[in-house]
Amino acid sequence: MRKKLQTAFQPRQYMLSKDFELYYYEDRALPNVDIHTHDYYEFCFFLEGDIVMQVGKEEYTILSGDIMLIPPHLPHRSIIKSHEKPYRRFVFWISQDYCNHLLQSSPDYAYIMQYTETEKCYIFHTDQMQFHSVQSKLLRILEEMHAKKFGRDAQISICINDLILCMNRLAYEQNTPKRKNSEYVLYQQLAEYIEDHLDENLSLDKLAKKFFVSKYHIAHVFKDNYGLSIHQYITKKRLDLCKDAISGKMSITEAYQLFGFGDYSSFYRAFKKEYGISPKDYQDMLFFTGSN
Repeated sequence: MRKKLQTAFQPRQYMLSKDFELYYYEDRALPNVDIHTHDYYEFCFFLEGDIVMQVGKEEYTILSGDIMLIPPHLPHRSIIKSHEKPYRRFVFWISQDYCNHLLQSSPDYAYIMQYTETEKCYIFHTDQMQFHSVQSKLLRILEEMHAKKFGRDAQISICINDLILCMNRLAYEQNTPKRKNSEYVLYQQLAEYIEDHLDENLSLDKLAKKFFVSKYHIAHVFKDNYGLSIHQYITKKRLDLCKDAISGKMSITEAYQLFGFGDYSSFYRAFKKEYGISPKDYQDMLFFTGSN
């Protein structure tokens, strides 16, 4: 995690912003924060640590990848049980007024808030892929908040709405009965295999042979379960790895060859389409920023 996105923990329990605030914390000890309430919704995205969350009179053991939603006016606090590991988490605050504003656009924005308050269920467990997707959205928001780009506020608003809708979809899918049919199992297996073999040839023909099904069936299953074509998904995953590698000062050539792009022209087109900037301009921008 990039240190520049980290915030020193402070016990303030009120919002400075009118609509939302997002923080990334890493602590081994916390100041004495007693059980408290606030008038906004608080999302906690847990990355690491030996933590118990007290909510009302109940205590919940929290695991890496868990997401907790604390509704307004509900007493709660974090308790660090061991200091061997750092307590790492994202904390996202969103006002009731902003939630009501989103609700006017679509009731889909309010599912998770309504579910939490009616069912008294505050923790949502995620798998590795789900949490990685959520974490990517959180990091993008933080990066925009720390940047001074044109359209910054508009972009942050778009990203916040995307994050909230993502959380609502995750909660809805977890709490709506869903058959674990053979197609969904195949989708999970495909996603796991792709994640572990991004540096290899991942053509539909190869995947079809690997999983003993037709390539047309694979394309259909992936599109239905993820909302992207399998080619788009693989490309996005590879681009994320290339972008991180370039940020870590790997050469552009080494990065695109390492993570499965066959030639520079296809990598260039995909990178610019995804991020709105060429790989070389992105690398130059990082060098310029780091030299200041």
